[in-house]
Amino acid sequence: MVDSGAGVAALTRRLAAGLDAERLRRDVETLASAPRSSLRAPEAMRRAQEYVTGELRDAGWEVGSAPFDVRWQVGCTDRHGSRAMPLKLRLHRRLRGTNIVAELPGAGASDRPTVVIGAHLDTVDGSPGADDNASGVAVVLETARLLGQLPDPPAVTLALFDMEELGLIGSRVVARELSRTRRVAGMICLESVGVFSDRPGSQQLPPGFATVFRDATDAVRRAESRGDFTLVVHRRSSSTAAELWQHAAAQASPALASITLRDPRPDGPLGMLIGLAVPPANHLGRSDHASFWNRRIPALMLTSTANFRNPHYHRSTDTPETLDYQRLAAVTLATAATAAQWPGHDRGRPTDGPAVT
Repeated sequence: MVDSGAGVAALTRRLAAGLDAERLRRDVETLASAPRSSLRAPEAMRRAQEYVTGELRDAGWEVGSAPFDVRWQVGCTDRHGSRAMPLKLRLHRRLRGTNIVAELPGAGASDRPTVVIGAHLDTVDGSPGADDNASGVAVVLETARLLGQLPDPPAVTLALFDMEELGLIGSRVVARELSRTRRVAGMICLESVGVFSDRPGSQQLPPGFATVFRDATDAVRRAESRGDFTLVVHRRSSSTAAELWQHAAAQASPALASITLRDPRPDGPLGMLIGLAVPPANHLGRSDHASFWNRRIPALMLTSTANFRNPHYHRSTDTPETLDYQRLAAVTLATAATAAQWPGHDRGRPTDGPAVT
C-alpha cells in the first residue's frame, strides 16, 4: 500500500486503463429496467441479484448470498410512488431479504483488515431507480472488475445491500456480522452517484444547511450552485480517506470535481442520537454508511446529493438516460483507488471504543 500522492496518481493511471464507461451504462440499463424490492417486486429483485452475482463472478470474485430474517426493526416506508415524498418512520414486524457479499480469492484472509465497498440494490415503490441506486451498484461492479485485474489485490469486501429504502435494514445486518468476524478498516458507500449538471442553480441545499456547514455551502455558492461535483461525506475518523478520494478524483480524465463535507458527529450511537436533534446533520446519514458509523467503523458516503440535485429522485422518471456515465466512470476510478490505499488499512479498525452489539 502506498500513501503518497504520487502513489495514488500512479495507481489511478493504472486502473484507468481498464475502466469502461459503456459497461457502467450497460449495468445501469440492465438493473433499472423495473423497480426492485424483496418486499414489493421480488421477481425483479431476484433478477437483479442474479445479474450482479454473475458479473462479480465473471470478474473473478467469490460471491455469497446472505439471506436475513429480522424482527421489530425501526425503519421507514418505501411507498413513495412516483413522487419524492418525505420518509415516514415505521416499525417493521418482520423482514426477510438477501444481501450479496463478495471477496477476491486470497485477498480476504481473516487476518487482514478489509475495506467494504457497498451500495443498495433495492428501489422505492414505483421507481426504476437508475440513480437511486443502480448508479451506485454499477460503480461497485466496475470497481470489482478494476481491482480484480491487480496482481496483488487489496483486501476488499463488496456488499450489495437489500432494503436500504426500508431503513438501512440490509446494511445493519452486514455491519453487525462483519464487525463480529472481521477487522474492518473502513467503508465506502455509493449512494445516488450518477446525476450531474453544469447549469447554475441546479444544486440545492437542505434547510438550515448553510448555518451548520458553512465551508461546504461556500464552495457550492462559489460555483454558482452548479451540480457538477461529487459530495464526499466523512467524519473525523475518515477525513484522510476523504482527502484521498478527492485527490484520486482529480486524477481522472477529465478531472471530477468534489466537495468534502465533515459530519461533526462522533461515530457510535451518540452520533445517531445527535442527528435526531439536528436535522441538517441527519441528512448526512441517509444511506448505508450510517450502519457502519453506528458501529464506530470509519466510512465515507459518496453522493450527487439525490433530491437536492436530481428532479427525478424517487420518481418513475429516474431512468438510465438521465445519468452522466463519463463522470460516473471517474467516481469508479476514485473509489477503486481509495479502497486499494485506504489509510491505516493494515492496522484494521481503530479501537476507540467498543462496537455496538
